[in-house]
Amino acid sequence: MQELIILAHVPTDSVNDGFIPAAQRLGLRVVLLTDHAEAHRHHFNQAGLAGYPNEIIACDVFNPLAVMGALTCRAKAPAAIFSNSDHLQTSTAIAADYFDLPRKNWHVTYRAKNKAEMRASLQSRGLDVLWHAVVCDQSMLAQAAGRAPFPCIVKPREGVASQQVSLSYNRAELEAQCAAVWAEQPALPLLLEEYIAGPLYTLETLGDGERFCVLGGFQVTLSPPPYFVELEARWGTGLTHRQEAQVVEMIRGFGVGFGACHTEFVMTENGPRLIEINYRNIGDYREFLLQDALAIPLFEIVLRLYLGTPLPELTLAPNAALIRYFTAQCAGRLSDSPEAFVRHAHDLQLSYKPLRAAGDSIILTNSNKDYLGVLRGTGADARHLDTEMARVGKGLAWGITA
Repeated sequence: MQELIILAHVPTDSVNDGFIPAAQRLGLRVVLLTDHAEAHRHHFNQAGLAGYPNEIIACDVFNPLAVMGALTCRAKAPAAIFSNSDHLQTSTAIAADYFDLPRKNWHVTYRAKNKAEMRASLQSRGLDVLWHAVVCDQSMLAQAAGRAPFPCIVKPREGVASQQVSLSYNRAELEAQCAAVWAEQPALPLLLEEYIAGPLYTLETLGDGERFCVLGGFQVTLSPPPYFVELEARWGTGLTHRQEAQVVEMIRGFGVGFGACHTEFVMTENGPRLIEINYRNIGDYREFLLQDALAIPLFEIVLRLYLGTPLPELTLAPNAALIRYFTAQCAGRLSDSPEAFVRHAHDLQLSYKPLRAAGDSIILTNSNKDYLGVLRGTGADARHLDTEMARVGKGLAWGITA
């Protein structure tokens, strides 16, 4: 039986409920390499999970040499090496390169993860020129602050999930926001960049290194500044083919070509401006929504690319899809929470998943980590879906005690 090697950091539903079951449906033996082996073993000991890895190996997955060392000790070479983690795309690509397996270009994965390198690479190619600077201490900040255009974004150079991302309107706010981050994580590299106003969209793509397919994209609703918590995503950008083609041209010029890519951009009067290139499958449960809306076996299609199978011709269903995230409004202890459900009514499918359990301690981070639960739905009629999602959402309630 062929072995699929999955590199993972912390347990995620995308891997555990998506890619592992998909791999097993493809007849693959799944070997999970992770730096959190005990956390994964504990996770898979729970009942009701969709998939279980055949083997879990403790490994410093951030170190590609450690990954290669762990795999060369095995009786047979891997059939594919894969990860859906933001953090591990470069380790995965380097290890796959060593074993001469289908892979992403590790130079591109590194630039996508390191947001300062992304900005520099885009600028050097004339694809999207945006003022930016990297600061690691007060001295560097003092030099950059004098040149910064306000309002100005502050975010970790290699951050995820909108954590520690904020908008500063003047130098005093900029300095305070950087100081707050460094108080918790001294010398953490922070990226300062020009703020781009406008509606936020995503573009979801797949490629096999030669063929390239645009699956579509989401319109995203964010919380009010100074934070950027994603509250809702609606399938379908409503943009013209030419506007989406401009985004494709940018990311292709950046080097994106193999596997899944989730790109975030703002549409301005002068065209699209890139926010992030996340060189992996979309997350935050939109991967499951995407699969349902398009009526395709998304996880299997992605994995087959890593096995060397060309990207197939895809017939995409024109369904409506909507996802809403419910965030904690205060810190405290979660006293009660809605239970998970899946409902089918007429042409709609709605599902709710709790992300926190009663008894959990809630600490506000002003990021996607504040989610208490997620409601997602698909159907043929967008207006009907909107109405039903609103009705069901009003019935969800949480209790948080101080």
